[in-house]
Amino acid sequence: MFELLKKMLAGRNDFASGGLLLMVIGALGVYLRAVPEALWWWLVRQTTMVVTVTDDDAAFVWVKEWFLEQKFLRRIRHVDLDTTLRAERISMIPTPGKHWFWHRGRPFEVWFHRTENSEQRYTRRFESLTFRTVGRKRAVLERFVDDVVRSHTRTQVNLYWYNDGWERVQGYTPRLLDSVVLESGEEDRLVQDVAQFRSARLKYQRLGIPYHRGYLFYGPPGTGKTSLVSALGAHFAMSIYSINLTEFNDRTLMTAINQVPRDSIVLFEDIDCMNGGQPRTETGNRGGETASGGSRAGAAQNGVTLSGLLNVLDGFLAPTGVLFVITTNHFSKLDEALLRPGRIDYRLHLGQASSQQKMKLYRRFFPEADEAEACEFVERTAFTTTMAEFQGLLLAVESGGGKPREERRGVTLPDESVKVR
Repeated sequence: MFELLKKMLAGRNDFASGGLLLMVIGALGVYLRAVPEALWWWLVRQTTMVVTVTDDDAAFVWVKEWFLEQKFLRRIRHVDLDTTLRAERISMIPTPGKHWFWHRGRPFEVWFHRTENSEQRYTRRFESLTFRTVGRKRAVLERFVDDVVRSHTRTQVNLYWYNDGWERVQGYTPRLLDSVVLESGEEDRLVQDVAQFRSARLKYQRLGIPYHRGYLFYGPPGTGKTSLVSALGAHFAMSIYSINLTEFNDRTLMTAINQVPRDSIVLFEDIDCMNGGQPRTETGNRGGETASGGSRAGAAQNGVTLSGLLNVLDGFLAPTGVLFVITTNHFSKLDEALLRPGRIDYRLHLGQASSQQKMKLYRRFFPEADEAEACEFVERTAFTTTMAEFQGLLLAVESGGGKPREERRGVTLPDESVKVR
């Protein structure tokens, strides 16, 4: 072969040598034509920075929310309709393709990619956003990411439930902290405790202490435990991730908890009704940290084991930067290991409604009412034992746009034996 090529190049075969020469020139031309493009992209890679987010990350929705607050969105002519970002209206976001905008005096280019995988049993759509900007300092991208995070915390507080992945509950409206009436001083103490925890991240890291905190709200039904969790989430701009232990086992609970982002609330509601929170049997080692064999077998079939729950709350599997909130109607039904410090750090009893709480809620419904009127109404409704019952009465009185003071005093209230639920 070497001798054949040598002869062709030597000119003994003019046709073959000419063809080979054309082939070499053509290949060289194709290569040289690609050189400028390769040099251009090398220069682009050296002078720009790129950040990509895919739809399997929670930040993907945050970026969409950030788009809605940007002025440049008004000039984009190709948009998609999205109903997952705002429960009260349809939102418009850029369509798949390439768009550019200015942010903090710097040009940005964004590619919105969308593909579908139809090879699996169920068609799965994949989306991603890729941002590129000029510069080499990562601090620019970090500021951009911080703006996206701040936009997410300003937009709304969401409620999530787990269905092979966290899904946002459509139409969820968080409670206002002022709408949850507690005993005098309790609200201030609770808010101060949460605020101190959220500002102590560096202190926890310096001391080597796991950065999470557990809260227990307990008391009879209708005392406002769940409403208080919702109000705390709204006050501190923290989304709530609600967990029903009966729908999990130890493995799926670990998977779900690992997907909860920082600065969130993990809610275990009515944990006394769930297998993982109940006391262990007397046949097991009650002072230990693991459940007995019988309780483990039952929990494996019906939910989470106690040991699995404890590992999530204060073990190697515990996430960082979250608030664990547990609610229960029956404090005595909870296992002692669940209540120790490090798992439950703050306890708040929400009991029967006091006269002070009722008067405060009454004047919230009727701001023009004086203290004497509120006291009179509270005395007439002494048969209501919880804030939920008392609030139900106030809603009935206020129905129809509210009643004048004289009509409120003369309104017929239900008999003591009739409880408003």
